[in-house]
Amino acid sequence: MTKKRILITGKGSYVGTNFKKWVQQWPDQYEVEELSVRDEYWKEHDFSQYNAIIHVAAVVHKRELPENEHLYFSVNRDLAISIAKKAQQDGVRQFLFMSSMSVYGLEGYIGKDVIINEDTHCNPTSYYGRSKLEAEQSILKMNSSDFKISIIRAPMIYGKDCPGNYARLRKLVMKTPFFPEVENMRSMIFIDNLSEFIRWLINSTKEGIFFPQNKDLVSTKELVYLISCANNKKILFSKILSIPINIIGNKVIVIRKLFGNLQYDLTISLHDEYDYCLSDLEHSVKKIEIDGA
Repeated sequence: MTKKRILITGKGSYVGTNFKKWVQQWPDQYEVEELSVRDEYWKEHDFSQYNAIIHVAAVVHKRELPENEHLYFSVNRDLAISIAKKAQQDGVRQFLFMSSMSVYGLEGYIGKDVIINEDTHCNPTSYYGRSKLEAEQSILKMNSSDFKISIIRAPMIYGKDCPGNYARLRKLVMKTPFFPEVENMRSMIFIDNLSEFIRWLINSTKEGIFFPQNKDLVSTKELVYLISCANNKKILFSKILSIPINIIGNKVIVIRKLFGNLQYDLTISLHDEYDYCLSDLEHSVKKIEIDGA
């Protein structure tokens, strides 16, 4: 089997770094490099030596203000398009673009199902979501039999040392003795499952838009419970605390993100020929909190 050479554009990214670590299990099959694209030197790099490029560089987890709008579009859209064009010109066979569920502009809803399927219209409301969607639209136009485009619209990604919502939720769990007893369902994906999904995309050179997620939907309550158990932290779930959340929660974006329902229809995430979800929720939390993986 010929070793696949893979370039990750966006050195030090969470997804890229973990993918590189993941495929080290198969040293005879993959050779992975990371390339910084913070300056102009990437333009001098020879892309022709790679079978696939995974573009992960992006502005994310940054407070959106009018004065930084240009940053989102120059990095998340313009840079991504420029790198894809160079990859195509240099003869790379496959270009994988890390996009996001944010392209739909939905934050979830408390007390009501919000389900995204293949027919759901994209209507991004943030700089991040708009810039990702505009990048997608331009990059997809480059798709051909010689240059396969794979768009990955990931839901919330979680794992060891992952920035974002999981880290904030874990911090909250470790500090508070009480948590609202609110039932909800959200799509999420464990970083190992995402890494395996990307490996499958590269092995199969699949093209199109993809919606990877864990096999089972995740409730915030269950996630809190598993984190607390893994850390021997006692936490009580309170129905009283859930009352104000059910009354006014949908008016506050932060609360909707934490307790709202937001999911991909599970059917659009299935690929019968391959099972990329190697860890369920319980096992993944154990790996993060106890095993440190």
